[in-house]
Amino acid sequence: SGVSTAAGIPDFRSPKTGLYHNLARLNLPYPEAVFDMTFFRKNPEPFYSLAQELYPGKYKPTLTHAFINLLYKKNKLQMCFTQNIDTLERMAGVPEHKIIEAHGSFATQKCIECGKPFDGKLMKEYVHRGHVPRCLDCGGLVKPDIVFFGESLPPAFSKSVPMIPLADLLIIIGTSLTVHPFASLANMPGELCPRVLINMEQVGNIGRRKDDVVLLGECDKVVRDLCRELGWEDELIELWKAVQGEEE
Repeated sequence: SGVSTAAGIPDFRSPKTGLYHNLARLNLPYPEAVFDMTFFRKNPEPFYSLAQELYPGKYKPTLTHAFINLLYKKNKLQMCFTQNIDTLERMAGVPEHKIIEAHGSFATQKCIECGKPFDGKLMKEYVHRGHVPRCLDCGGLVKPDIVFFGESLPPAFSKSVPMIPLADLLIIIGTSLTVHPFASLANMPGELCPRVLINMEQVGNIGRRKDDVVLLGECDKVVRDLCRELGWEDELIELWKAVQGEEE
């Protein structure tokens, strides 16, 4: 979540500022119920209250998202695996076929009863008005393709995992490495594959291997410093400004 918190998106568990803390006003039986399918079927309003906060369009990609796009443009990006559901990688310009959204995202949605896809523009209207969308065919509840508790990860995740042991460089940015199975990805490359951690704190076992590199600090600052050393800083800023729509 560290990549997107710089965009202003609250993470899930930070005391007083995390989404679960702020959902207390909705009188949920427990905070995680907002992502529970059984609870959603009975009471979808809390989830859509959260969706108003997170829905794409409210936030802009960060320098770190621009960095991922820059890696793609430099033909250095084999695949971007993300736990984030905010679609900011897409908004930064990273092509869809280069992104694995392990926990799904707000990019698509469908009826939980008949499975029919639901129009994205109509979905956006419902969310911004605070209304719960229902299938135009069967009247079933519509849910964004976000992975709820107990649901399987998207098939694209398991299909793409085998490429990780073949990587010649693994960059890990803004994560606690505590949510599995995603966290296990960091240990999949062979011993000869350098792993670079860009994070506020050291996590997992990154730093124990001879070729590990740990760069601690705010993600945006670290990637900008890194790009400066590579001679990429101007390109990074240009890509960021193109999607940020604001001056530095």
